Amino acid sequence: MILLPEACANIIDQLIEQRKQQHLSQTELAKKANMTQSVIARIESKKTVPQIDTLMKIIMALGCTLEVVPRKN
Repeated sequence: MILLPEACANIIDQLIEQRKQQHLSQTELAKKANMTQSVIARIESKKTVPQIDTLMKIIMALGCTLEVVPRKN
């Protein structure tokens, strides 16, 4: 298993939560994002670090946005 940075793992957890809240299966999300279910499964199981374009396809398919917010120090 790949050791993901905590921030990346948190983003993936949020994507999973959004998918479930929208009552989408991995297959349904994959179709909306124009990718295969196996890609969604690998990302959700944190076995791979998604490329930014892949991440954006998933985010857009979920009707979400990605925000860059300064960290609180």
